[in-house]
Amino acid sequence: MEIGTRALNRATMARQLLLRKESRPAIEVIEHLVGMQAQAPNAAYVGLWSRLDGFQASELANLMADRSVVRTSLMRATIHLVTARDCTRLRPVLQRVLERHWAGSPFAKNLVGVDYEELLRLGRKLLAERPRTRAELAPLLSDRWPERDPDSLVYASTFLTPLVQVTPRGVWGSSGPAAWTPVESWLGEPVGADVTPEETVLRYLAAFGPASVMDVQAWSGLTRLKEVVERLRPKLITLRDERGRELFDLPDAPRPDPETPAPPRFLPEYDNVLLSHADRTRVNDLKRQIPLPPGNGAMMGNLLVDGFYRGMWRITKQTLTVSPFVALSKKDTNAIAEEGARLLTFVTDAPGEVVISPPAR
Repeated sequence: MEIGTRALNRATMARQLLLRKESRPAIEVIEHLVGMQAQAPNAAYVGLWSRLDGFQASELANLMADRSVVRTSLMRATIHLVTARDCTRLRPVLQRVLERHWAGSPFAKNLVGVDYEELLRLGRKLLAERPRTRAELAPLLSDRWPERDPDSLVYASTFLTPLVQVTPRGVWGSSGPAAWTPVESWLGEPVGADVTPEETVLRYLAAFGPASVMDVQAWSGLTRLKEVVERLRPKLITLRDERGRELFDLPDAPRPDPETPAPPRFLPEYDNVLLSHADRTRVNDLKRQIPLPPGNGAMMGNLLVDGFYRGMWRITKQTLTVSPFVALSKKDTNAIAEEGARLLTFVTDAPGEVVISPPAR
């Protein structure tokens, strides 16, 4: 059975909760999405606001404060916001992704001959004593290896050890340094031991499918998943996209009519819906590069119109500026302005002005 680009878009939009805003607890949605990209600490607040009816920043802030959700390195070796339960069960599956990224880094070349077991043991001990930033950890590790590059020592320790970034960093309305501590110190339990990826693949399909093996690998950073998907094949259905590629899906997952309306959605920077497929044309049919700006998040991001990537947005003081890539219909312009006004009030806690610029020529 063939499935077209627009049908793939609507399936993904439905699973990403971007067709209509849901009335669900934020923690349930974070787990359904298998985590949310969180390199920009405040980005996930906008991501949840765009998916949940009546979402308040305090809901996620409270989950962060009571350690029900945490920010930790997982898929693609990047920082994700996940539930405490997912932190402990996803990390063993994805540990090899972080190890592979580390092995290919310039830092690893600086540590040839270092006893990694000793280095990681010492780093874990120091971070368990109290959360520390990388700048605080570096001189303590250098005391043991004074002839080695301090940055390489600290990055090995923080990259290869299962850690979380502690609050108040990532709590709405608060600020704090990027300080790290072991998972077990923060959550009271260690990461699990199950390294089999089958359940993770099934959860990916529930949140991002239908998808190819390469799509799953692009999202996770894992390799050699063809064998895993083959083992799962009896549980799945198969489809073909317009280019003939085999896609896998859960039998009962939503696949809405391609003409299902998709309202404008303001996504934060780094939102996984734009980053989690090898073939991103189901959302990014214009094949534009996704900007990944530095910063704390919630002040800029990307715009979906009719389910597709069609612009960028930025908040400056009390003005939200939308920069579309294409000409917009009057209907879309009005819907963007209305949703943008709601976003501006959410982010700044006050009404302001929404400016929609003409598309760049």
